[in-house]
Amino acid sequence: MPEILIMGAGAAGLMAALFAGRAGARVTVLERNEKPGKKIYITGKGHCNCTNDCEREDFLREVPRNPRFLYSALSGFTPQDLMGLLESAGCPVEVQRGRRVFPRSMKASDVTAALVSLCRQAGVRFRMNARAAELRTEAGDPRRVRGIVLEDGQELEADRVLLATGGLSYPATGSTGDGYRLARQAGHTVTALLPSLIGLESGETWPASLQGLSLRNVRVTLRSGKKVLYTELGEMLFTHFGFSGPLILEASCHLPEGWPGAAEIALELDLKPGLTPEQLDARLRRDLEAGGRKQLRNVLPGLMPASLAELFPALCGLPEDLPCNQVTGAQRAALGRALKGLALPVRERRPMAEAVVTRGGIPVREVNPGTMESRLVRGLYFAGELLDVDAHTGGYNLQIAFSTGALAGKSAAGE
Repeated sequence: MPEILIMGAGAAGLMAALFAGRAGARVTVLERNEKPGKKIYITGKGHCNCTNDCEREDFLREVPRNPRFLYSALSGFTPQDLMGLLESAGCPVEVQRGRRVFPRSMKASDVTAALVSLCRQAGVRFRMNARAAELRTEAGDPRRVRGIVLEDGQELEADRVLLATGGLSYPATGSTGDGYRLARQAGHTVTALLPSLIGLESGETWPASLQGLSLRNVRVTLRSGKKVLYTELGEMLFTHFGFSGPLILEASCHLPEGWPGAAEIALELDLKPGLTPEQLDARLRRDLEAGGRKQLRNVLPGLMPASLAELFPALCGLPEDLPCNQVTGAQRAALGRALKGLALPVRERRPMAEAVVTRGGIPVREVNPGTMESRLVRGLYFAGELLDVDAHTGGYNLQIAFSTGALAGKSAAGE
C-alpha cells in the first residue's frame, strides 16, 4: 500500500485521489484552499460543463496542442466513464447542445460533492489550508521523490507525489503556479505560460460602442499572413475591451506564442457565411433598390443588428448619410467585402487572471503518457492543467483533467 501525497483538490486531484484510493493506496490530498474543488464551482458560470459526450478521435480534434499525448488517458477514462461515475454517485447528468454535458441540477457544487463523497468512500484523507513549499527527493538519489515540505516547515514523507495544482488561470481559486515551481525543483522545464480561452482586446474604439452585442451564426477566421490558423462558425460577443464569446475564446487558443510581436495577425468576421459573394451582391442590389432615398445605415438592419448597421458604412469607408440610390458599384463591392470579411482589430490578449485555462506547462516529452509519471524523477506524477495540453471550450479541458488524473492516480497506486 504505497503512501501517496496529491497536491491540489481540483478536478485532476480529486479524480487522481479517487482512483488511487480505490486501488488500495493510502492517499492524502493537500489543498491550499479551505475546501476542495474551488475552481470546479466556477466552471461553466457555476453550471459545470464537465465533459463532452463524444468519441476519442472527435475529442482529440478539439485539442490544439499535443493531442496524441492524451491517447492513453482518454482511452482509460472516457467522457462516458465520467458520466457513469457521476450518475453512480447520485449526480445525474444531461447532454445539451454541442454534446456538452452538465449536471442535471445545473449546479457545479453537485459535481464537487459527488467526487469528494466518492473519495471519502475510498478512504482518501483531505488536509485543507496546506500549501507546499518544497518538493523533496532522496538524499542519495535526486531522481527519486521522497515527499513534500509544507510552508510551516512540516515534512510529509511519501512513496509517490502527484502534482495537480492547476495552472495560472483564476488565481483567486488557488491556481498561482505552485506546481510549476515544484516541478522546476525536480529538474523539469516549463514552457511559456499564456492565457488561453481568453477575450481579445481591440486596437480601436468602435467595438466598445457595441458592448453587449452578440452575433450568432457568423464565421470568425484567424490568419497569420495567408495562413489560416483558425476558422469556425458560431457565436461571438462585443465587449467593453473588444471581443469575446465562444468563437473568440477558441480563436485565442491558436494565436502564435510570440504574439503580439513580429507576426502579422488578422481576425476577420463573416456576417453572412451562408451566402456566396455573388449571392450577397444580388441581395445588396435588391435591398439598395428597395431603399431608394433612405440612408444606407437605415437599410442595413436587414442584414445585421441595428447597432452594427449604424457604424457599418463608416467601417467600409462610406459616408454615414449615404442614400441607397447613390451607392456606386464600387461602394456596393466594398459593402460586400466587409460583410464577408470585416476586420476585427486586435491588440492583445486579456490578462491571465481572466483566462479559462493556461496554455503551456510541463513539456509532454518529460512525462510518460502511459502513466503520467515524470521521466526525470521516479515517483513524481502530473495531472491536469499543469501539463502542456489545452483544448477548446465545450467540456474538453475538464475531461482532460479527469482523464489524466485517473491515469496518474492508478499509476501511482501501482495498478
